[in-house]
Order: sequence, then structure tokens, then C-alpha cells
Amino acid sequence: MVVGLTLTVFPERAGAGWIGHDAGRSGARVMTRAMGARDLAIGLGAAYTAGQGYGAKPWQLAGVLADTADLLATLRERDALPSSAVLGVSAIAGGSLLLGLWFRAALD
Repeated sequence: MVVGLTLTVFPERAGAGWIGHDAGRSGARVMTRAMGARDLAIGLGAAYTAGQGYGAKPWQLAGVLADTADLLATLRERDALPSSAVLGVSAIAGGSLLLGLWFRAALD
């Protein structure tokens, strides 16, 4: 949820670590804010349903799919991105993806 909020509120700063100098462009800010809102909504939905005693599996699966999309998008455009960003985002998204799959298995 913190990552989602940061991307939504500070799209240029948060996005620069991922996409470099293009983060300040209008279109990039729109996409960064949209991705942040997506991550924030997934986190809030998972926290709410878990807190209410409902199954959080659908929200958790949404997080895994979002992390997969982030990883694949980064790898697909890696030649146009800063090398450090590709490594960092791949590690974070890949790690989150693996952790999410592990949690998914644990919830079953």
C-alpha cells in the first residue's frame, strides 16, 4: 500500500527510480499514478477482507498478477530503462511475485 500511495502522490520522484528521466513526462505521470492507485486498491482490499475474516485470496491473486505485469513490462522495455532500475524493479517485482505465490499456496 505504501508503494501504491507513493506512486500516486509523487509520480515523478517515485517513477524516476523505475523509468528514469521520462518519469516527468505527462503521460508517464498518468501511468505511474494509475499503477499506484492499482497497488493501493489491491492492498486496501486485501487488508480489509482479511480484517473482516473474509477470504483474501482474490485480492492476493490480483497482487500476484500485478507484480507479474510489472516484471514483464520492465523486462520487455529493459533496453530503454536505466540498468539499475531494471535490476531493482526485477528483484522487487520478482521477489513479490514469488512471495505472493508462496502465500497463495499457504492460504490453500
